[in-house]
Amino acid sequence: MNVNELKIEKGIKINNEDALLVVDVQNDFIPGGSLAVKEGDLIIMGINKIAEKFHMCNATTVLTQDWHPKGHLSFASAHSGKKPGDTFKTDDGAIGPVLWPDHCVQGTKGADFHKDLKVNFASVIIRKGINPRIDSYSAFLENDKRSETGLAGYLKSLKIKRIFVCGLALDYCCYYSAMDGIDLGFKVFLVVDLSKGIDLPPGNISSALKSTINKGIKFVKVESFN
Repeated sequence: MNVNELKIEKGIKINNEDALLVVDVQNDFIPGGSLAVKEGDLIIMGINKIAEKFHMCNATTVLTQDWHPKGHLSFASAHSGKKPGDTFKTDDGAIGPVLWPDHCVQGTKGADFHKDLKVNFASVIIRKGINPRIDSYSAFLENDKRSETGLAGYLKSLKIKRIFVCGLALDYCCYYSAMDGIDLGFKVFLVVDLSKGIDLPPGNISSALKSTINKGIKFVKVESFN
């Protein structure tokens, strides 16, 4: 399955019960970074445009930021004889399903938001992946599925009902954020033309899209918004 096969919702009117979730638009995920997502830089202008529209409609924008300590156990470099892309999963699911190159290390340029991203539209920044023994793809829950980031409580305190997810990467952090958003009681939309996937292992994007459909997640594009 690919993005062109998805049913795209139309006529979306933004209101103050909506939130835009902009996932991990950081230097290490942009071409030239240590864990680059192909064409990840091409979605930034569109994200800025939508974030401004949410701002003008008195809606909420949230940015997430991968924020790993040195030696994080999701890095291949933390495991003797392993290389980025190797399959690896701990019994509790806190690390895996693959190992990554070192990326988004706290305080480094790679962890910074891309210079073209207009962060001024965001009301809050959620940092994730801080625990060295637990990875964190989702903006809501770390990979142990117990440790919360605090985002759900923040959004519920604002009476948010709908979440629109975009950013990097479609088949990891966007996907897991969207899936957890549904479980937490939000209506969730994936902004497919403002999200790019990494497709590791191969076929992962297709698998993620099928799972989101089965979960009840809806799909929009920039043109879907009134």
